[in-house]
Amino acid sequence: MTSPADEILDIVDEHDHVVAQAPRGRAYAEGLRHRCAFILARDPLGRVFVHRRTPTKLVYPGRYDMFVGGVVGAGETYDQAALREAEEELGVSGLPQPVPLFRFLYDDGAGHSWWSAVYEVTCALPVRPQAEEIDWYGFLGPDELERRLTEWEWTPDGLAAYERWKARHLQGGRLAHQDEPRMTD
Repeated sequence: MTSPADEILDIVDEHDHVVAQAPRGRAYAEGLRHRCAFILARDPLGRVFVHRRTPTKLVYPGRYDMFVGGVVGAGETYDQAALREAEEELGVSGLPQPVPLFRFLYDDGAGHSWWSAVYEVTCALPVRPQAEEIDWYGFLGPDELERRLTEWEWTPDGLAAYERWKARHLQGGRLAHQDEPRMTD
């Protein structure tokens, strides 16, 4: 099996157009903009799957995240990566296709920049998260998740995606309708 650092990624410009390809390790080391899929996984009760990343992760080791997901491989679509990453990280197969919501350009100003496609999926299957990816996990209700935002150290890109998700899905303190415009790939 090849190292995650050797996985080939599409390198993209500020408009999300492919301009080159490079191994993941090089993309991270040189701050090359690439693509990622973020999937907000919920159980049938609406609780959000939250996890702590292992200390061996290339980016944001040991931090908490409310999204599963990862990089989009070279030639892979966002939709393909969303399903692959969700099934891999949750340790399930037969998951429904995650629903695309929106995209945004994440840039922390310190060399981490990627186009981020955000999805949602309901997972009614028993999860068996990858031990090499996830140290701890649980399904948290909205109130507990909000409380933990100030207590735990989170991935900054996950927080950025979550804040955008909340802004789009909460209107007047309640969830927006499900017929909002959806992202297309």
